[in-house]
Amino acid sequence: MGFFTDAYDLFSISLVTKLLGRIYYHHEGAVKPGTLPPNVAAAVNGVAFCGTLAGQLFFGWLGDKMGRKKVYGMTLMLMVLCSLASGLSFGHDANGVMTTLCFFRFWLGFGIGGDYPLSATIMSEYANKKTRGAFIAAVFAMQGFGILAGGIVSLITSAAFDHAQNAAASTVPQADYVWRIILMFGAIPAAMTYYSRMKMPETARYTALVAKNAKQAASDMEEKIEEISETQFGLFTKQFARRHGLHLVGTAVCWFLLDIAYYSSNLFQKDIFSAIGWIPPAKTMNAVHEVYVVSRAQTLIALCGTVPGYWFTVALIDHIGRFAIQLMGFFFMTVFMFALAIPYHHWTLKANRIGFLVMYSLTFFFANFGPNATTFVVPAEIFPARLRSTCHGISAAAGKAGAMVGAFGFLYAAQSTDPAKTDAGYPPGIGVKNSLIVLGCINFFGMLFTLLVPESKGKSLEELSGENEEDSSSGNEASANRTVPI
Repeated sequence: MGFFTDAYDLFSISLVTKLLGRIYYHHEGAVKPGTLPPNVAAAVNGVAFCGTLAGQLFFGWLGDKMGRKKVYGMTLMLMVLCSLASGLSFGHDANGVMTTLCFFRFWLGFGIGGDYPLSATIMSEYANKKTRGAFIAAVFAMQGFGILAGGIVSLITSAAFDHAQNAAASTVPQADYVWRIILMFGAIPAAMTYYSRMKMPETARYTALVAKNAKQAASDMEEKIEEISETQFGLFTKQFARRHGLHLVGTAVCWFLLDIAYYSSNLFQKDIFSAIGWIPPAKTMNAVHEVYVVSRAQTLIALCGTVPGYWFTVALIDHIGRFAIQLMGFFFMTVFMFALAIPYHHWTLKANRIGFLVMYSLTFFFANFGPNATTFVVPAEIFPARLRSTCHGISAAAGKAGAMVGAFGFLYAAQSTDPAKTDAGYPPGIGVKNSLIVLGCINFFGMLFTLLVPESKGKSLEELSGENEEDSSSGNEASANRTVPI
């Protein structure tokens, strides 16, 4: 449920950015409805990712210092409070509303950031080696339902207001309630999860290996235990660099490259659909109805491509392995991005829009039946217990740096090369076609960096991290051993 909420909160903003522009940046007498200025659009779309990046690093480190359970509750309360607050505002003018929205979405992102390393680490340390991949992937797959829920809540809210007002005006005053309700709804699933999180015991691996309480670890799990040793080296040591340096580079760079492509495509679906003519021009419909049309398009993509892709990974990750799924996913994302980009004019013709939608859905399917899931799973498995949450946080933060590149860069890059056709306030860009070609190249480099990531299928966490090897090589097995459930 934490990841369900994370995805809802991160992606629901893309459903209401056009509405925010029409409400707060409309100029009387203008031919086109209002749009968010470039700097405001970049801030609204990207500020949560800045918070997420900071939260992943901070809570990842804190999870290794204080324990997974203690920090898990903090992140959730932050998400509840900031989801509610992001739907409120100081004043009614554009500056007050946007400043408030960006402030609370930064701290919302900070809480979401903590969920990434902690959820992955907790699940990896509870699961057994035969089904561990499926369990961690299933946690992450709830993102798909979160994205879908965002579309459904947006559809219901906009349809209800559109029907109630039945207004001919471009933007009715009640439209201001629509975006607030959609954003604040994210507090509900997060609040429902708090009690369950507080009742969870600390993971036994943390208790035994980091807190050094083997008795409590055995008591918490009450399962078969096996002797393993405790790793001694820290993050900034030659031993870590030798054992896991390339692994960390691989997980971080793959996640960085993946998120540039994934978040560019996800956050700016509405702009791509508008560019090919699948969403009608804004001036032909009122503001609330535009939210409905954008939500309908993104919900369809989520149903056809996003959600199925996640669950294909859950079903197959422990059979065909992480490495194969990640390599395959990057390969097909590259293929489909080029297939959309190179004959781009073909897809803009009205007769071919359904084909574009199918191809576009397939890029999301192979993102999620591919690197979007595996980049989350692998860092939770291959690093030592005392550094597991920290290393996952670093990898995830690299991903959010990629998301920021996607969120800020795609806004400008996808603008038309013709100055007369750009959105208000934007300089000419390279166009949607060339932007898709760039994303295809990024996916290709993701394939190359996947070669640095080890396969973790069917191995215990201790085999993968080398915690047993370290002890046997030092000749001090008897003194260094700890008991911990596998």
